[in-house]
Amino acid sequence: MSGPRPGAMPLEASRRILVSDGLGIIVTAVGFGMVYGLSAREAGLSLVETIAMSVFVFAGAAQFAAVGYLAQGLGWPAVIVLTAFLNARHLLYSAAMAPWLAGVSRPRRAAIAHVLTDEAFALSIAHFRRIGHLDLVGYGWAALVVTFVPWNLATIAGVLLGGAIADPTQLGIDVIFPAAMAGLALGLATGRREIVAAVAGAAIAVVASVAWDPAGGILIGGIVGPALAMALPLGTSRPIDPVPLGQTGELDASLAEGDDPGPDPEIGVNP
Repeated sequence: MSGPRPGAMPLEASRRILVSDGLGIIVTAVGFGMVYGLSAREAGLSLVETIAMSVFVFAGAAQFAAVGYLAQGLGWPAVIVLTAFLNARHLLYSAAMAPWLAGVSRPRRAAIAHVLTDEAFALSIAHFRRIGHLDLVGYGWAALVVTFVPWNLATIAGVLLGGAIADPTQLGIDVIFPAAMAGLALGLATGRREIVAAVAGAAIAVVASVAWDPAGGILIGGIVGPALAMALPLGTSRPIDPVPLGQTGELDASLAEGDDPGPDPEIGVNP
C-alpha cells in the first residue's frame, strides 16, 4: 500500500482540527503555569530552580504536588517517590502510543516521551487515528506548542509577577481543561471496548480518589477500566473510524471490491 488507507482523513484537514482543539488548552496551560510559578516561589524555589523543574520534569500536576511537599518540609526522596506514583498514568499513555512509534528511533522516542502529557496524548492519538499513521509535526504541535512552550513561559511569568496573578478558578480558566479533555475523550471512544474503558475507568477513579488518594485513584481507574474492556468479547463489528463527509462512498466501494487496507507502511502496524 503506497498511499493513505481508504477512509482516512486528509492530513491537512486533520491538522486543522488538531490546531483548533488545542487553542483552549493553551489558555489553560498559561493560566496554571503562572499559578505554578507563584506556588514554587512561595515554596522557596528560586527562579532557576522553578524553570528547571518545568523544563526537565514538565509534569503539571506532579509539579504542583512537588512544591506542596517541599513546602511541608518533605525530603527529596519522598517527593520523588510520591510524584512518580502520581505520574504512573504515563505508562498507560506510552503503551497506547507505542504502535504508532514502532519505526521511530530510540532517541526520538525519548524526546517524544519527555513532552508527553495528558493533553498531548489526547490530541495526538486522536489525530493519528483520523489520518491512519504517525505525524510527528502534529505531535509537535500538541506537545510543544499547546503545552510545553506556554507552560514554561507562564512559569517564568508566575515567578516574576508573584502576587499580581489571579487564581485561575476566579477567571473560569479551570473549567477549560476538563471540558476540552472530555470532548477529546468522546472522539476517542469509537467502539464498545473504548466506551466501557472510559466509563468504568472514570467511575473507578472517582471512587478510589474519594475513598483513598487522587493519585492512586487515577492509576487504579486507568488499569482496571481498560482491563474490564479487554475482557469483553471483540465481536464481529469493525471499530468505527472517523470518516470525513464525502469520502464514505470511496470507502464503501473499496471494501466492496475486497481491498484490504493492510498495515500502514510508515509504522508497520494498523492500530
